[in-house]
Amino acid sequence: MFTLTISIILLTCVISITGFSSPRVIDDLIFWPPAIKNHHQYYRFVSCGLIHSDYMHLAFNMFTLYFFGRAIEVYYMGMMGLPNYFYIILYVGALIFSLLPTYYKHRNDENYRSLGASGAVSAVIFAFILIKPWDTLQVFFIPIPSIVYAVLFLGYSVYMSRKGGDYINHDAHFFGALFGIVFTIGVHPDTVNTFLNELSHPHFNF
Repeated sequence: MFTLTISIILLTCVISITGFSSPRVIDDLIFWPPAIKNHHQYYRFVSCGLIHSDYMHLAFNMFTLYFFGRAIEVYYMGMMGLPNYFYIILYVGALIFSLLPTYYKHRNDENYRSLGASGAVSAVIFAFILIKPWDTLQVFFIPIPSIVYAVLFLGYSVYMSRKGGDYINHDAHFFGALFGIVFTIGVHPDTVNTFLNELSHPHFNF
């Protein structure tokens, strides 16, 4: 079935793979805060999510989006009764919001670059966790309840953001996840009750 998630994945794969052999494509689309500040190239908040550093980076993000994105589409348009464009707003909004702290931190840093869809993918994952906190996730082939993963992921993102040095934008992961939670609650406030009800009835499917 051709879904919005599949459409995003196909578009991202085509542009990312093109960028692997074209530095010009990367330069034109990458998140570069000074270009946004000095030349008003605001499109970079979104375009950077269409390019990746290598095939492994692309595959990890797109496989994750494939599994969680399809589920969120079903929840948004089925259980929540939302128009399909709300899923696009979730994804694109997360790309922008997740990079705002990075922009303010590096807006005068000519050497800073960032790329990848991780902020948006984090938003989709955490929207899922909000709805299904006890579903089992496979993290490096280790089964773990999604709510436990959420706590570990957020804690790790904060720790690594402060530590730095690994060339990964952990701030984008953290704020993307936060956006996924807040946006989902904002468009369907009863999600809070669903989450609390689920949380009060722990169940593990290892």
